[in-house]
Amino acid sequence: MGASNETMVTEFILIGLSDHPNAQPVFFGFLLVAYLISVLGNGFIIMLSIADPQLHTPMYFFLCTLSSIDLIVTNNVVPEMLVHCFIHRPTISFSRCLTQMYIGLLLIVTECILLAIMAYDRFAAICQPLHYMQIMSWKFCICLLVLALSFSSRMTLINVLLQPTDFCGRNIMDHFGCELEQFLKLSCSDTHTSELFMHVSGLIILIPPFGCIVVTYVRIGLAVLRIRSTEGHKKAFSTCSSHLAVVSIFYGTIMIMYLKPQGTSPQGTSVSDKDKLISLMYGVLTPMLNPLIYSLRNRDVKGAFWKLIGRKMSE
Repeated sequence: MGASNETMVTEFILIGLSDHPNAQPVFFGFLLVAYLISVLGNGFIIMLSIADPQLHTPMYFFLCTLSSIDLIVTNNVVPEMLVHCFIHRPTISFSRCLTQMYIGLLLIVTECILLAIMAYDRFAAICQPLHYMQIMSWKFCICLLVLALSFSSRMTLINVLLQPTDFCGRNIMDHFGCELEQFLKLSCSDTHTSELFMHVSGLIILIPPFGCIVVTYVRIGLAVLRIRSTEGHKKAFSTCSSHLAVVSIFYGTIMIMYLKPQGTSPQGTSVSDKDKLISLMYGVLTPMLNPLIYSLRNRDVKGAFWKLIGRKMSE
């Protein structure tokens, strides 16, 4: 009898901007600019990494992978958010919500591990320059990337297997897109196991890679202190500064979002504006900033760009 009274949920209503209708034009403008910069910037880095033989190194292989991830992250969420800015009560189908949510989770976990791999790559380049290509061989680089994708796929699959199935007609999601935490709150079935795994996996996904990055940069810092030449210091700074900036933005927003103490609200499913903005930071702003940081602060990328321009003009 209880099952017959349940209403099957086929779509979710997203009310992320319902409390701020006057902000929708501004929000649309911000999203459109961020989307265009992200698509063009990440596409630009991927194109240069493939086109210029001088960028066929492990460092730019990982940078190209990072740009590919950011490109997919952007296209996974932002186009629908742009359309939703003009709809009073935007909806997203149940299946599309799951796809958006789990693709996002898969890519975020992969990026967490990839940034740690990139830190190790910089450690090898600065601390073992003579043996860099032996350490970071193509076989080793591909193995690292496969391991990262394998781990993130398994973590995502476990979340899929623990996914609740009963929603009792509750389908209003207080967010711009589908978030796992909000998705679990809408279920009327027991989600304690899913929520526990989400929080434990958050620690597993974030703390070890971030710890590896911190330890790696401490070792890089100690190695740089032993370099006496100013040119050596500049080269080390140039190699690491862009990656450190990306790590600070990405891990900063992710840790605030997923490692913060879980509070309770009277509505049960409401989300603070601050949490929504933090979600936008790692879902929209980070993919936009990454190509800007790497292209503006990287001499190799800028050199490859001007070389490509010169080649096109001479044709």
